Amino acid sequence: MKRNLLAAALAVASVAAVQPAVAQDLTGTLKKAAETKTFVIGYRESSVPFSYLDDKQKPIGYHIDVCNKIVAAVKTKLKMPDLKVDMQPVTSANRIPLLQNGTVDLECGSTTNSVKRQEQVSFGNTTFVTSVKVVVKKASGITKLADLDGQPIATTSGTTSVQLIKQNEKGANINFKEIYGKDHAESFLLVANDRAKAFVMDDILIAGLVANSNSPADFTFLPEVLRTEPYSVMIRKDDPQFKAVVDETINGMIKSGELEKLYTKWFMQPIPPKNVNLNFPMSAELKAALANPNDKGVE
Repeated sequence: MKRNLLAAALAVASVAAVQPAVAQDLTGTLKKAAETKTFVIGYRESSVPFSYLDDKQKPIGYHIDVCNKIVAAVKTKLKMPDLKVDMQPVTSANRIPLLQNGTVDLECGSTTNSVKRQEQVSFGNTTFVTSVKVVVKKASGITKLADLDGQPIATTSGTTSVQLIKQNEKGANINFKEIYGKDHAESFLLVANDRAKAFVMDDILIAGLVANSNSPADFTFLPEVLRTEPYSVMIRKDDPQFKAVVDETINGMIKSGELEKLYTKWFMQPIPPKNVNLNFPMSAELKAALANPNDKGVE
């Protein structure tokens, strides 16, 4: 009897000795999740079709699906199937600070991976490639960048897209007044309500806003492409363990064809809440990025 008790005690001691070692091997986001038993996803409220709220105020979208896959991988990695997942809304202005201070663990929105941002945060491998363009009302008579001289232009707080106008040779000498929206939906509404003459943003985000507006036929893109930019999910800087989980998950989705299926679901089929089809075929640039997965940021 005593021998059995001793054996049991030694077994418990052995498990106890192993558990701290496992915990000590974890770093960064994975360690935080293991210790708090919680993982926090940062989402956007109006970045259609990447991350937005449906008619029941539930976060949905292309990047939400990708992030849910990443969280499933985290649960497997930590052997914590009951890991709690919280959803935290973020904006263009606060997404990086909330990631840096630990409020959110994974930002699942519509964030451009840029070399400048890589000084503060890291990104998963590219999951989308967008072009920065300008949308105007057809009735405005504006047909090119030069026509924006002296006009009010909407821009979303925390973004830098509007500055690309000045970097374009056709827009270098024009002057304009910036009017700020707190999110993309509000910025677009400034144009819809004629408070601004144009909205500068990623073409797919504008396409989503136009498709879900009351009068989609009222809007048109100017012909100029200001910049081509890669998107991905955003994570904390210098977190190699979690970065590995993120990239392995995305690469696995690419290899299995799951990411392409998600693309079709969100960009080529009717999506909630209005069952609008964005009809936005995969670009050659995105196909190239998926063929050679990477996290290269735009200059």
